[in-house]
Amino acid sequence: MKDLQDAISIAIQFQKRTLNPVQALENAFEKIQHTESVYIECCEKRAYREAKAAKERWDAGQPLSIFDGIPISWKDLFNIQGYKTTAGSPVLNESEIKTSDASMVATLTQQGMVNVGKTNLSEFAYSGLGLNPYFGHPKNIYDQTCVSGGSSSGAAISVGVGTVPIAMGSDTAGSIRIPAAFNGLVGYRSSYTRYAKDGVFELAKTLDTLGPLALTVRDCKALDNLLLGKKSFDIPQVQVKPQQLGFVVDERIFSHPQMCEDVKNNFAQSVEKLKEQGCLVEYRPIDAFQQSLDLVDDGLWLGAAEAFTLHEKLLDSSDAEKMDQYIRARLETARHFPASKQIKLYFLKQQLQQKIRAELDGSLLLTPTVMHTAPKLAPLLDSEETFFSWNKRSLRLTMPGSFLDTPAITVPNGFCKQGLPTGLLISSYSGDDEAVFRAAHFFEGL
Repeated sequence: MKDLQDAISIAIQFQKRTLNPVQALENAFEKIQHTESVYIECCEKRAYREAKAAKERWDAGQPLSIFDGIPISWKDLFNIQGYKTTAGSPVLNESEIKTSDASMVATLTQQGMVNVGKTNLSEFAYSGLGLNPYFGHPKNIYDQTCVSGGSSSGAAISVGVGTVPIAMGSDTAGSIRIPAAFNGLVGYRSSYTRYAKDGVFELAKTLDTLGPLALTVRDCKALDNLLLGKKSFDIPQVQVKPQQLGFVVDERIFSHPQMCEDVKNNFAQSVEKLKEQGCLVEYRPIDAFQQSLDLVDDGLWLGAAEAFTLHEKLLDSSDAEKMDQYIRARLETARHFPASKQIKLYFLKQQLQQKIRAELDGSLLLTPTVMHTAPKLAPLLDSEETFFSWNKRSLRLTMPGSFLDTPAITVPNGFCKQGLPTGLLISSYSGDDEAVFRAAHFFEGL
């Protein structure tokens, strides 16, 4: 991954005429030929049409944006005109061709980005491990015997192997943050209302968010600017002094017996780096996060009830036999989730979102992204019990943020003894995305 270039670096080459969008796309498809189980479908004709148009604009000195001609991949939940949306499921593999782009696809296409293809994922985006028995299991960038993480598995690997510098994913319980952390990438979970979700296949209506996986924080911010209609030619710069950054660590999260020692050590080193730079780091309880974590540990996950409601008709049909049986079993666990309990969780969600804003009091929450590094693939395929155990562990530290709607960015912060990457997660209260970007950009610069 050291040889890979982020999107802004590629855009600078477009400006200098040392590379053009058609050449960049040719490089992308050359690399795609050497990947396995990463893309469900490539948009080759559309991509070349878009790349040629972008090249003409750069040649004329009239690019549409800083990312005009930059290749991008899309998790196969996003509708792309002329292609079906499978959501990683054989049940939808023969579904209708979409007649229009998802809102986010349309916005970035208007800014000149080149739509390379649709990436693999856990079926219906319902797992943190990234397995897919129908379309194949994307493998970890650093160890092919380990999982990619999910559900945005193909999205992460499409960036990690260099087919694209940016991939769009979705995050309901950790589906951007986990594969980003497992593969040494940057992943951004946006606040719930930040981006339009039109034309994106749902999993859990009140929890689904969208965001990029990339090589750098600056790429994520530049993309964010395009999606929000901000100045489209600016390279994001950090205008923050370390004394202006405050962080909080709730040490209770490290009491879990399955927390990996290397994850703990890398986290501690990251915190020390921030302190050395002059950042304020407080150690105090954040009860809203801990209460949400307790709900997760007790199996009271709102997303499970919403996902079952969405897929109940399918689960009651003969088509359920075509599904990944691990995913089917996981969806079935919420069949008897009481409506009264679900409604109480909605109320509690609102209360805790207000509470964490007050508790953070202008600071940002620091946690490891995942309690462990990427697990081995083979044992998960051999045992449903092993799969469920690792899936629960993988999602444990990201699920609370989804319940609390914390905007969050995971940044690489080291490796374990086996050479697998770990991630540092920087989070805030709902709507405070800009503060998270500033802090993540600052940490990345260290």
